[in-house]
Amino acid sequence: MSLNSAAQSLVSLAESGHEGGQHASLSPYVTGGSALFILLLLLWITTRFNRDR
Repeated sequence: MSLNSAAQSLVSLAESGHEGGQHASLSPYVTGGSALFILLLLLWITTRFNRDR
């Protein structure tokens, strides 16, 4: 099985889902904003508990 045929089978499998696999209630802006908030929160927690300073 070549790489091209494997990629085509994965694309066809993804397209056979629910309209490209994206759920209608999940906004990409909300998902991205939530991920950014969580990462910034983890960064803040890491810098607060850093005892090397």
